[in-house]
Amino acid sequence: MKIYGDHQSGNCYKLQLVASFLGITYEWIQLDIKNGDTKTESFLKLNPNGKIPILVLDDGKVLSESNAILNYLAEGSEFLPKDPYLRAKVLQWQFFEQYSHEPYIAVARFIQHYLGIPEERRVEYESKQSGGHKALKVMEIQLEKTPYLIGDFMTIADISLFAYTHVANEGGFDLSQYPKINQWIERIKNQKQFIPMKSIDM
Repeated sequence: MKIYGDHQSGNCYKLQLVASFLGITYEWIQLDIKNGDTKTESFLKLNPNGKIPILVLDDGKVLSESNAILNYLAEGSEFLPKDPYLRAKVLQWQFFEQYSHEPYIAVARFIQHYLGIPEERRVEYESKQSGGHKALKVMEIQLEKTPYLIGDFMTIADISLFAYTHVANEGGFDLSQYPKINQWIERIKNQKQFIPMKSIDM
């Protein structure tokens, strides 16, 4: 299988992380979203939405959307519960990640870490802070109750939210005020086969 992605993207890092945890082999196709690699005719044939990551299976079938790919890769593993309620809780956190977390924390990170907060995007950057802290507080409340987001074991819900949470400081979010999140981050980093996000050449 092939994964098309960008090392600078947290959504792509999710797939690298779950593949490492599960020992899945794949070919990585590096794309640079800032250079327009996802807007080429050949890429748009794979994903008309023009976004990464995408997964291309050996038979040519294509999957897009990072959390959908996570669910596919984790099927049958300990990272995706068989119990219907727990599986729904995984999905609950993944929907939370895409609608209440990523639009604030990931976007703020992009504006600060990649663009250096240009003046024309400063208002947008500042507007992301309250939403990002709201999402982090929701996570902190849950992690005060359980070591992982749905209980005592790690799932792809944790992988989904780890990707951008552990680098939230790069978007101006002070994680020191979230002790349970910090403990959770270290818990995941201490897992066997953990791999860090590749550093960015600024």
